[in-house]
Amino acid sequence: MSEAPVLATVRNRIGHLTLNRPAGLNALTLPMVRLLHRQLQAWADDPQIVAVVLRGAGEKAFCAGGDIRALYDSHRNGDSLHRQFFEEEYALDQYIHAYAKPILALLDGYVLGGGMGLVQGASLRVITERTKMGMPETAIGFFPDVGASYFLSRLPGELGLYLGVTGVQIRAADALYAQLADCCIASEQLAELDRCLDSMSWNVRPQEALRTLLATLACNTLPGAGLKALQPAIATHFAQADLPAIRASLRAETRPEYRDWAEETLRLLDSRSPIAMAVTLEQLRRGRSLSLAECFGLEQTLASQWFASGDIIEGVRALLVDKDKAPRWNPPSIDAVSAERVNAFFADFKPLGKARRTG
Repeated sequence: MSEAPVLATVRNRIGHLTLNRPAGLNALTLPMVRLLHRQLQAWADDPQIVAVVLRGAGEKAFCAGGDIRALYDSHRNGDSLHRQFFEEEYALDQYIHAYAKPILALLDGYVLGGGMGLVQGASLRVITERTKMGMPETAIGFFPDVGASYFLSRLPGELGLYLGVTGVQIRAADALYAQLADCCIASEQLAELDRCLDSMSWNVRPQEALRTLLATLACNTLPGAGLKALQPAIATHFAQADLPAIRASLRAETRPEYRDWAEETLRLLDSRSPIAMAVTLEQLRRGRSLSLAECFGLEQTLASQWFASGDIIEGVRALLVDKDKAPRWNPPSIDAVSAERVNAFFADFKPLGKARRTG
């Protein structure tokens, strides 16, 4: 069993799911997605199971995303693995958002990309001081998916656009401030949390019981949230109309307390895929007015085109295959991205409400 990529056990009426690829930072594969979905469905139908705990093996990562190298190889080989992966991954993530029993996600270490998709629909998102969260897709020429159109677009004050477009990773204090996690527990208390879970009596509703337990072990805020201090600047710059305007606004930043951050953000923008950032900006702004199901539909529309028309193949080549760290983005600069090319990615997407209205 210890060789399985997902471990499933039951203790004290709690189903425990563990992503079990620690050497690969628990990156998701299609078999893992299928195992998770199948086990969650079985426990949803089992009256003996009152809650689910989801975690990753090892101390480095809960889940560092999808196994993007396997998806790259799939496209190169002309098979359908990459298409199947996204369809089934998005279905699993959407299922978690609607899961009838509380899911407690324990997020120790990296929580990136596909890992965020697994947990942003969970009832309770518990991080540790070692947690680093993010949607770093634009760095490899992709767009933030796995429901990011929904959960990033609803963050306050343009935080979601900043995180999605730049792909920056944030630590525990910022994850709590950005409302991407619910509470933080010290990593040395994880064993104590497990002991408490094993001895719970379930005299009250499971969700209430879990919240009460976490209130004794965890905290809701942490000092040192850099995003809080940066919020006014983020709100100003990332509310601009398009990427060239965002870039110009950052260049014009003169306030001493924001100047270093603006320069670092400009450096990040210049390293990311221009087409991925432009599509991300449009995607997240559209996502604000879409339902959860529509957001996943939008991402499926984008993903179905991206390996052929986006920058992901070049991004993976440069960062993971050849490792020259010199991607040749197409187009090569923000100013060269046309509105026509961006809009073409969205042409086939029809929101569910619009489809109903048009009959």
